[in-house]
Amino acid sequence: MSYFDTLKLSYTNVDTSNGINTEQFLEATEGVVKLFDLLGSSAFSVVQNDMNGNIKKIREKLQSDAATNNTLQNLMAAEAPQKKRVATEGLLWLSRGLDFTAQALRRSIENPEEELNTSFTKAYEATLRKHHNMMVRPVFALAMKACPYRKDFYQKIGVLTDAALEVMKAWLQALETILATINAVFKEHPEYIKGM
Repeated sequence: MSYFDTLKLSYTNVDTSNGINTEQFLEATEGVVKLFDLLGSSAFSVVQNDMNGNIKKIREKLQSDAATNNTLQNLMAAEAPQKKRVATEGLLWLSRGLDFTAQALRRSIENPEEELNTSFTKAYEATLRKHHNMMVRPVFALAMKACPYRKDFYQKIGVLTDAALEVMKAWLQALETILATINAVFKEHPEYIKGM
């Protein structure tokens, strides 16, 4: 059984029919945070802490008014008129972290000869690096160097068969679709993230 079969909720099961279900998205994203445990380095704690902090901001907003904030789209729209858009900012940074993770895993799947440290470094350069200052970049560079060998990682996540790889690919495709939707909302409503 692969790591993706053990998740409380997979991205493949997040309801996106009327917007991205906020609670389900957060549950699925907690699975990504735990995935970093399997990379086996404390260097990734900075990534996990950042993601957990952003999950907390979004969850607090959801809990403040579950009916209004039931989808990520509704949450952003409801928070838009406010001066401090804490949950929206949390979602912006969380989506950046998820994009980094998705791109690293996509590279890894599509380049079976490439070691994880290369996949994660290239993904970092394409996603988060431009948003990080000179203090944060070395921390991430260290984390990338601490990636386990590809073979060991795939063993830890239980992706050793074609069937397990298909489950991982489906999970990743669902995550990429959700991220594309979030980014489309940010693009359509630049006022949501103005000044962030």
